[in-house]
Amino acid sequence: MMNSSTAGLIAGLLIAIAITTGGFLGFLLAIVLGGGGLLIGRQLAGEIDLGDVFAGRRRE
Repeated sequence: MMNSSTAGLIAGLLIAIAITTGGFLGFLLAIVLGGGGLLIGRQLAGEIDLGDVFAGRRRE
C-alpha cells in the first residue's frame, strides 16, 4: 500500500508528464512538480509541517 508521500510524488510526476512532451524544460518541470507533490504528500501524512517553513522567523 502506498503512503501519502509516495502518492503525492507519483501524482506530481504524472501531472508533469501530462503537461509536457519532453525535452530539458519538461525534465525540470517534472522535478519541480514531483518535489511539490512529495511535499504536499508528506504534509498530509503528518511527516513535516510546511507552516513552519513558510511562516519565516518571528521576532519576539
